[in-house]
Amino acid sequence: MRVKLLNKISLHGLKRFDAEGYLYGEEFEEYDAILVRSAKLHDMSFSKELKCIARAGAGVNNIPLDRCSEEGIVVFNTPGANANAVKELVIAGLLLSARKLVQGINWVKSLCEEDDVAQLVEKGKANFVGPEIAGKKLGVIGLGAIGVKVANAAAALDMEVYGYDPYISVQAAWTLKARIHHVKNVRQIFEECDYITLHVPCNEHTKGMIDAQALSSMKENVRLFNFARGELVDENALIEALQAEKLAAYVTDFPSKHLLTVERVIALPHLGASTPESEDNCALMAADEIIEYLQYGNIKNSVNMPEVQMPQEAKYRICIINKNIPDMISSVAAKLSAEGINIENMVSKGRGDYAYTILETNDEISLELLERMRQREGIVRVRIIVQDHV
Repeated sequence: MRVKLLNKISLHGLKRFDAEGYLYGEEFEEYDAILVRSAKLHDMSFSKELKCIARAGAGVNNIPLDRCSEEGIVVFNTPGANANAVKELVIAGLLLSARKLVQGINWVKSLCEEDDVAQLVEKGKANFVGPEIAGKKLGVIGLGAIGVKVANAAAALDMEVYGYDPYISVQAAWTLKARIHHVKNVRQIFEECDYITLHVPCNEHTKGMIDAQALSSMKENVRLFNFARGELVDENALIEALQAEKLAAYVTDFPSKHLLTVERVIALPHLGASTPESEDNCALMAADEIIEYLQYGNIKNSVNMPEVQMPQEAKYRICIINKNIPDMISSVAAKLSAEGINIENMVSKGRGDYAYTILETNDEISLELLERMRQREGIVRVRIIVQDHV
């Protein structure tokens, strides 16, 4: 199996690929998988052998999801692998904005030509007075892997934390500290919280969610944090709110030209996942996702296909990606039965417009039968995995 690398990937992840079964590198023209971080794939022509793409990170805006789904290419991301790194940066942002640390540091540097720095510092420090975060209200919008960590860390710093997520997972709910208030209306966060941090994906439902109306409903002197995606915030509305002194600060990991000269904006150079630990974690998870899919057909952490996992207990495993329409699985089972093939195990799940099915058998499967299955309307991709040791 060949894995094409489109960015520099941590060796901790690359070491997962057994040299006897895998080759990885940047030079391949034909390849079975792509491992990527930030490279943009929208205009890339894919190898006809490409079966999956793993993004070593959470966001997949650099990957053409619709095209991948249509071609039967499974796209993975690595949720939670960089969560601790982002959490720590959000906590840093809280302190940077509350205590005016950036402004204070820049002012102290401006004194480099002065003789009595200590005296000037004592006279000027009153200009950088800022509140403590303990006892203040923090609103966390989005309680995924990162949002939960931020909420728990802020609660440990004695903040009063409010979390909003209408789609919170069972796992996230279990890991959320009991003292955190789970609200059902985001407007409550806007109206009550002194600090608001965003941790949702950017899609057609969330793009521009922080607009003029949302900003106007927030408390005076609120501090807003965006370590998720720049497009979540309407920059024109944000700049107006900052200029009107509605917001005390905006801290973002996604600088833009329009924000760089705006007062009270703290813009960081997309440092959220820029730690060696995070890069290692993302690479490890992405490599494991590729291996599990190529070798066993199992899907975990896909953004365009359902999660389907089953231990292999028969010699032959047929993996099918198809349109999520009626009668697909029954027709496939009928074809196999007509050929005298007994299905030992089966699992099938749908997600949106597509479904994924794993069928197992110990009976020989001809290439001719596989080709007839591929020609069936609604079938996107069929492949067979053989395990001789089963």
